[in-house]
Amino acid sequence: MKITYREENGCFYPNLELPKQTNYTIGKYGLLHLDYIKEHRKGRYTTLVSECRLSEYLHKIDEQAREQLNIYIEQMAKMQNVTEELKAYDPKCWVQAMNNIKENAEESVLREVVYQ
Repeated sequence: MKITYREENGCFYPNLELPKQTNYTIGKYGLLHLDYIKEHRKGRYTTLVSECRLSEYLHKIDEQAREQLNIYIEQMAKMQNVTEELKAYDPKCWVQAMNNIKENAEESVLREVVYQ
């Protein structure tokens, strides 16, 4: 690999470029994980940035978290017998139960996926 240089004000600077990286849409969980690795996993963050893999990595974390959240919500609703019949019979009770399930599922996802 041959490095070329440019001269500015009598100093030579290497002509270096980072490879192009893809831009992914990063959602809530990806952004939370970004904040976490910047603060607590600086080595991982630096490696991902220097290898131009940060956007792809955060996108995968976000997808994984969303998939896991949906699985947890479905499983918890089934275990607690929160069904469409309950929704039709007692909508207020169904909303309360689903909000509780979503909070618990999100807490698990944050602990298991985002803050790892």
